[in-house]
Amino acid sequence: MALDRILLSRFRNHRETFVEGTGKFNLLVGENGAGKTNVLEAISLLAPGRGLRRAALADMPAQSGDGGFAVSASLAAGPGEPVQLGTAMAAERPGRRLVQVNGAEAPAIRLGEWLSIGWLTPAMDRLFVEGAGARRRFLDRLVLALEPAHASQAARLENALRERNRLLSADQAPDPRWLDAIESQIAETGAIVAQARAALLERLSGELALQPEAPFARPALAYRPGGPIEAGALTAALREGRPRDLAAGRTLTGPHRDEIAVTMAGKDQPAAECSTGEQKAMLIAIVLAHSALLEHAGEARPRILLLDEVAAHLDPLRREALFDRLREGRGQVWLTGTEPAPFAAIMDEAAVWHVREGGVTRAK
Repeated sequence: MALDRILLSRFRNHRETFVEGTGKFNLLVGENGAGKTNVLEAISLLAPGRGLRRAALADMPAQSGDGGFAVSASLAAGPGEPVQLGTAMAAERPGRRLVQVNGAEAPAIRLGEWLSIGWLTPAMDRLFVEGAGARRRFLDRLVLALEPAHASQAARLENALRERNRLLSADQAPDPRWLDAIESQIAETGAIVAQARAALLERLSGELALQPEAPFARPALAYRPGGPIEAGALTAALREGRPRDLAAGRTLTGPHRDEIAVTMAGKDQPAAECSTGEQKAMLIAIVLAHSALLEHAGEARPRILLLDEVAAHLDPLRREALFDRLREGRGQVWLTGTEPAPFAAIMDEAAVWHVREGGVTRAK
């Protein structure tokens, strides 16, 4: 198992919640609004990034608290003593995320060195019909599960793009030498980010080809770069595009405009035009194929998969197939539901908690 002794303090509607005795399958059962997803969100904050809701830190403290929150967990990462991971926001330092590893402060990016966390939430059901930004974030999360350094490269790229856009939108013409320096950084980090995305999609496509065609619809994935993915070519494209970018006040070429094309392989139909059920099935197929890819790649970090309200939207055949596929992997799985019935196939092997009004009680 991976995570245990999970503590939520003043987080969302959880005043003080302690979860202990976890297993491979971990089920949180409760009514809508009870606080099930809040537990999953807290766990997702033990990875780099903004968590499964992409919420601002200021939205996370409990309303009845002092304006801060804390989340901690014990991680069994191998032989020896478990690693203690924690993240928090102090009331006196609003908006600043604090991270600790074994009691010592660390940058949030370091969390990716200890854990590989992925998730699937109801909000992601619209992944194929919303803007490309959501799909890029989804792809980056998949890359991060294999390459912990991807988080720092993506952050460097975002910072460099922000600085270039600031220069482009300024009242006075930017210094060409300063643009040269910024564009060099964008090209260097952008090439690394783009190539990691392309490589992940190629490997993921290979894994999808090995998966059964049923009961989950098989998607076909294609990478559509927002510009050259080689550093030299990207540098030249940024320089050449300066007049257009100056007119727009922003950078119009680069990995920040990458797109993932997803089609339903059996129908050769774009995912955005498929039914909601088909889109859900393709999304699950991608998540399961990614988990299998991690297995085959020999990923040594403990893995966590957070599945929020997934089983309730599947028919019995697909639910059974989902549980069978999850059993095959080594990762720890967290699931939520409003009732235990959809999880009958795993109840004998799952750790189960009832969640009610921000409180968690062990059921079995």
